[in-house]
Amino acid sequence: MDEMDRKLLTLLQENGRMSNAALARKVGLAPSAVLERVRKLESQGPIRGFAALMDAAVLGLPLLAFIQVKSQDGCWSDETSRRLSEIPYVMEVHSVTGDDCYLVKVRARDTNHLNLMMKDYFKSISSIISTRTTIVLATSKESCSMPIEETDCD
Repeated sequence: MDEMDRKLLTLLQENGRMSNAALARKVGLAPSAVLERVRKLESQGPIRGFAALMDAAVLGLPLLAFIQVKSQDGCWSDETSRRLSEIPYVMEVHSVTGDDCYLVKVRARDTNHLNLMMKDYFKSISSIISTRTTIVLATSKESCSMPIEETDCD
């Protein structure tokens, strides 16, 4: 990945709907060259896909919580990880170090909804020993943008 690829990635993170022609103007390349580079970035993996960012509050899911999960089958259970990932309100599932096995990010309508989610979904996963829930009061920063910088891997 060279400097031009990093510029393209930065621009696409800022606006994933930017047209190929607009990208080309911003970086000073021909549209065909930009298209080729973007396709290469998609096939090599830095670009996993394109998505629309949603406003959780507008969609009726303003409550954000992080649930630490301890599992009897340890942190690397494909079954527990799969079951957590299938819960509709789960945004992220991470295997973590420490006392807990997973850190799960969820969205809910309110605390009642979160309580029902814990009872209906988390309790039904027999490998879960315990959970600890942290409800987010305010968010100072939430981003899906990655820092695009030169690395030793170049």
